[in-house]
Amino acid sequence: MSQYSYLNTQISVKEETIVALATPTGTGAIGVIRLSGPDAVVIANSVFRGKDLAEQASHTIHFGNIVDGDVVLDEVLASVFIAPRSYTRENVVEISCHGSVYIIESIIKLFIKQGARSAKPGEFTMRAFINGQLDLSQAEAVADLIASNSKASQQVAMQQLRGGYSNQLQQLREQLVTFASLIELELDFSEEDVEFANRIQLKQLIVDISKMVSQLIQSFDLGNAIKHGVNTVIAGRPNAGKSTLLNALLNEDRAIVSHIAGTTRDTIEEVLNINGINFRLIDTAGLREATDTIEAIGVQKTMEKISQSALLLYVFDAETMTAAEVERDMQSLIHPGLPAIAVANKIDLLYNGALAADFQVFKDVKLIEVSAKQKQHIDDLKQTIYNHAIQGKLTSNETLVTNIRHLEALQKTEEALIRVLNGIDNPITSDFLAMDIKQALHYLGEITGTVTTDDLLDNIFSKFCIGK
Repeated sequence: MSQYSYLNTQISVKEETIVALATPTGTGAIGVIRLSGPDAVVIANSVFRGKDLAEQASHTIHFGNIVDGDVVLDEVLASVFIAPRSYTRENVVEISCHGSVYIIESIIKLFIKQGARSAKPGEFTMRAFINGQLDLSQAEAVADLIASNSKASQQVAMQQLRGGYSNQLQQLREQLVTFASLIELELDFSEEDVEFANRIQLKQLIVDISKMVSQLIQSFDLGNAIKHGVNTVIAGRPNAGKSTLLNALLNEDRAIVSHIAGTTRDTIEEVLNINGINFRLIDTAGLREATDTIEAIGVQKTMEKISQSALLLYVFDAETMTAAEVERDMQSLIHPGLPAIAVANKIDLLYNGALAADFQVFKDVKLIEVSAKQKQHIDDLKQTIYNHAIQGKLTSNETLVTNIRHLEALQKTEEALIRVLNGIDNPITSDFLAMDIKQALHYLGEITGTVTTDDLLDNIFSKFCIGK
């Protein structure tokens, strides 16, 4: 953020009091209207009939009426938070009223008439960031927490909201700043050819930071999967029982099931939660030589979904398929880095209830025998799906990167750190070394908001809901 616009933002924050509905729009039992700014208590107090809010302690709740002249709009509870002990570090008043759309709109209009203005999307959280309550990565975690739809995504967002890896990055960044200042000092004594920054210690610090940055970069695949769900494609030949398997996993009749091959022409997507992780199950068209244009499009979509997936469930008919056919299919479907599970379906139709002994697939592919129709071993399949995607990769204190902006900044940081190491091993002048360290500091600072721009802040906070 430029110095001029940053100062303007601070002036705006100090002078204006904003108001917005903090609960979802629409009719409900209650609605919470939030005021934040220097005049929040004054504005609320001017239309509140009850205790004098200006004389009340922070973090207290008071019963009274909101009035417009002689007209009582509603009986409410007024929660008072005095700066800096509030979410925004400003004076905050939250009015809990009845959830009538008319009542909520009337109270907000009344506050605006008394001097407040409507808040922009994410403006409360932006003020928390500008006032030092949150760093930028924590502010983004607020939006992730609101959007979380599984236990795992909630835990990851909560960890980041509490500091997450920003605390670790900040500590390392401070050490790097110390070395950067010493190298800058060397430039003032360039004619005397002295070194204030110990190159051995600097190299060790760069190695330590690089290891941490590399681990964070590698964590993105898992973090992104937890945040958005694990894309899991169900693929196989026509009439293998893919749609029946989807229904069995979901425990509901979501997909049309028929003995006629090729029933599924388009993809069907549903979300399955296993042990707190969302898996986005994608049922696809059967893989075979298409007999018409629509079926050809369906097969093409299947291949596209497989290429984009994080996990493949290859389903085959255990009664009719041979091991050689299964192996050929899987060779054509699996690409490097794609975990796959082979699902032998219809085992209830087998003569002895088990696959032939010669059934061997790739050594890295787990084989699960099920009967989707009879719902046999479905729980075992669910656990195998979870194990392939998550188990052993997620711990309670593990730091995960879930934000693409953070990933890009970390990748640029890593590139700058590599240049610093090369500069130490192949001695370059202090000015070039300082330049590469400054680049690393810049990109690390982008993550926590030490370095920002107007466009970056607008892009981040415009995605928030109004009222947060």
